[in-house]
Amino acid sequence: MIVLSAVAAVVAVACVGGATIFVSTSDPTSEESDMPVTTATVESGDLSKVVSASGTLTYRARSDGTPYVAINQASGTYTALPATGDAVACGDTLYRVDNNPVLLLCGETPLYRDLTVGTAGADVAQLNRNLHTLGYDTAAGVEIDSSDDEFSWSTSSALANLQQDRGQDQTGALARADAVVLPSAIRVASVPAELGVGAQAGTPVVEATSEALVVQVRLDAAQRTDVLKDSPALITLPGNTSTTGQVTEMSTVVTTPDGQNGAQDVKFLVTITLDNPDEAAGFDQAPVRTQITSAGVEDVLSVPVVALVGSTGGGYAVDVVGEDGRRKLVPVTLGLFDQTSGRVQVEGDLNPGDEVVVPS
Repeated sequence: MIVLSAVAAVVAVACVGGATIFVSTSDPTSEESDMPVTTATVESGDLSKVVSASGTLTYRARSDGTPYVAINQASGTYTALPATGDAVACGDTLYRVDNNPVLLLCGETPLYRDLTVGTAGADVAQLNRNLHTLGYDTAAGVEIDSSDDEFSWSTSSALANLQQDRGQDQTGALARADAVVLPSAIRVASVPAELGVGAQAGTPVVEATSEALVVQVRLDAAQRTDVLKDSPALITLPGNTSTTGQVTEMSTVVTTPDGQNGAQDVKFLVTITLDNPDEAAGFDQAPVRTQITSAGVEDVLSVPVVALVGSTGGGYAVDVVGEDGRRKLVPVTLGLFDQTSGRVQVEGDLNPGDEVVVPS
């Protein structure tokens, strides 16, 4: 607390960098008196910009939040289907039609044709990767180059080994009806198909996510430039426990109904991958709070946001108290606002350790 002169002040309210502050438009005097004021210290250090928002802890799906969809190509009757929440690994049976297993293969290329010895292409390379990763080439006594895009006799032998293991006919060829392709091992989100109902080619049978827990946050379109890919994030889980993560995906702007007269609310989806998923195990579709650190500056001068006062010529200043108790209005240029600490980067005729006036 420093003893200073009495100052008649006019106080206004301004909004700067998303923070509401009180702005004094009076000019301080340089005379000493017995009126005390509260001060804060000009500090040198690092600041960060944090975007706070509510999110949902769920399982990873597409970048826009929609699930993966398994499209059936077999004809007959559904005789076995997975249940919601089931985990299905690459190479395992996903469902059955006329009691014939339909396998899950992992990759990005849909199974759009029958594959047999002599065919070649990205879909064959994908099959070879699955067979090699699952070890069915070694089990069949052959060796497959996982990057090979040709369906060789080694591919056929390894595939027959997988077919035998899963209870399929050991043809050594892969028909469109024998498998579906999704990006990864899955967790079943919903099952549009029903047991005992006719299976038709081209219809959805399973909707799924990956097995990876993530946090999805929908932010206003205006905040898109405030969040950067690879930004660190702090997530507060149900029960007020915390974990950390990193922004790994940012969707294009999506439009969602806001429920008022059919109007639309423009949002974009941010996906945060957890650093330690085990810390969030047991939750699904759980509400969480997130703090995304989107930018930062190092070794800068900063003052509390509430120390800013309006400059009579426009812009902002801080009311500096000298060692002799005299006050001087110092113009400042504003930089990054750190909402977590309540401080703002400033540039001007200031030094670390200077005292600036703040509201009592």
